[in-house]
Amino acid sequence: MEKKNVFTKILAVVGTVLVWFPILAPVLLLLASLISDHMFRFDYLIPAELFPVALIGGGLLLWAALWARSNFKVVGWGLGLAIAFLVGGQALAVATGLATGATRPDGWQWMLVLGSLILYTVALVDIGVGGILLLRCLFKKIGG
Repeated sequence: MEKKNVFTKILAVVGTVLVWFPILAPVLLLLASLISDHMFRFDYLIPAELFPVALIGGGLLLWAALWARSNFKVVGWGLGLAIAFLVGGQALAVATGLATGATRPDGWQWMLVLGSLILYTVALVDIGVGGILLLRCLFKKIGG
């Protein structure tokens, strides 16, 4: 039986907010920079820097999805892929010498690490969409 109680809804709401925060933070900071300094500043590393926030949010969403028995695969696969791409990208940066500065940030090594970061961000968006779908399921009115 599905559990759509208040606790599950709170887990889903907090988890969704925490997952979307690392994705929206660079956009909000870009807008603030454009308004205040009239300069385009976009820090594409913020989603990776805020990984602990996304991990906690993903964990809460996974817990809520398990209890609600809805969207578990979307959230679970997204969380697993996000972790794999972030850790894999960091391992690639160390292996290629980008992390230590032994290799210049250009060429195929740079593209490989940057591609991993992009895939990590896409996985975060997947988790966020899974969270929104879970919220729709949890707050759906029956017979309305």
